[in-house]
Amino acid sequence: MSQSPSLQVEPGRVVLSGCWTLAEMLPQMSTLQVDLAACSSSIEDWDLSAVRRLDSAAAVLLWRTWGAKWPAGLVAGELHRQVLERVAELPREIPEQARPRVRLPEWVGALLFKALGNLRGMIALFGQLLLDVAYLFRHPQDVPWKEITANVYKAGAQALAVTALVGFLIGVTISYLSALQLKSFGADLFIVNILGISIIRELGPVLVAVLVAGRSGSAMTAQIGVMRVTEEIDVLSTMGISRSIRVVLPKIFGLTVAMPLLVLWTSAVALFGGMLAALLQLDLSLVYFLDNLPRAVPVSNLVIGLCKGVVFGFVIAVVACHFGLHVKPNTESLSANTTSAVVTAITTVILFDAIFAVFTRNIGVP
Repeated sequence: MSQSPSLQVEPGRVVLSGCWTLAEMLPQMSTLQVDLAACSSSIEDWDLSAVRRLDSAAAVLLWRTWGAKWPAGLVAGELHRQVLERVAELPREIPEQARPRVRLPEWVGALLFKALGNLRGMIALFGQLLLDVAYLFRHPQDVPWKEITANVYKAGAQALAVTALVGFLIGVTISYLSALQLKSFGADLFIVNILGISIIRELGPVLVAVLVAGRSGSAMTAQIGVMRVTEEIDVLSTMGISRSIRVVLPKIFGLTVAMPLLVLWTSAVALFGGMLAALLQLDLSLVYFLDNLPRAVPVSNLVIGLCKGVVFGFVIAVVACHFGLHVKPNTESLSANTTSAVVTAITTVILFDAIFAVFTRNIGVP
C-alpha cells in the first residue's frame, strides 16, 4: 500500500489518504500545496479517515489551507483530530518577548563580579603552581624539561623575527621624530638619552609584552582550549598525570624564561634602528652613540627592563592558562576565551607597568 500522501477531489468533498508526514510530503510538497490551495475555497467537507499518519507539519499545512478555521464537515480519527486541535490552539503570531532593560549599575556589577571570578581563578592557579614547584623540588626526576624547552623555543626563538622587525621600526620612528624636535633646539646630543631610556626601560618591555600576548598568549589559550574540547585534559587526569605539571607549568616557566631574553633582543634591535636614524638625521656616528649610551643610561634601567620582562612573561602565561582551562566544549567558547585572554593579558601588563613606574620612579635615572 502506498505511503505517499494524496488527495482525491470528489463531488462536494476532498478525500485524503496515505501518510501525511513531513518526510513523505517533502518530495511532492509543491504539488500538494497547489492541490490543497485549489480545494480550499470551493469545498467545505474533508475526509481524513483514510490517512494512516498525520504529524504536526501536515496539520499546520491543512490548518492554513482551511484559513485557520474548522471546515463545515470534517471526518477524521480521534488521534488525527487531536493533532489538528493542538495546531488550532497555537497563536497565529508569536508575541515578541520583551528584552530585559540593561541598567548601568547592574552591568558594572556583573563586570566586576566577572573580573573578581577571574582574579580568584588566577590566584588559585598560582597556588597550584607553588604546590607543583614544591613537589618537583622533592621529585626532580619528574621535572618536564622537554615541555619547558619546547615552550621556550616556541615563545622565544620563533618570535625573534617579528619582535626584531617591530622593534627596528619603532626605534627608527622614535629617533626620527625626536631628531626633528631636538634639532630645532640645538640639543641633538640628547637623542642618546631619549632613545636609551625610553627603549631600554619602557618601550622595549611593553612592546614585546603586547606582541607576545597576541602571539604566544593566544596560542597557549587555544592549545589548552582544544585539549579541553577534545577531552585530552580529562584523559591525562584519568591516566594519573597532573595536568598542571605537564601542561600549565611548562608554559608558564617557558614564557617567563623567554620573555627577558626577547626584551633584551628587541631593545638592542630598536636601539640599532634609532642609531641608524640618528646617523641619517643628525650625523651622529654609531661610535659616538655607543660611547655615550652607558653614561646616558645607567645599568639600573636595563635591570628594570629585564625585571619587567620576567614579570610580564609570567603574567601573560598565567592569564593564558587560566582562560584556556575555562574553555567549554564548543568552538564559540574557545574563540571567546582566546579573545578574553589577549585583552586581559595586555590590560594586566599595562597595570603592572604602571606599578613598576610608581615603585621605581627614583631608580635608574641619574
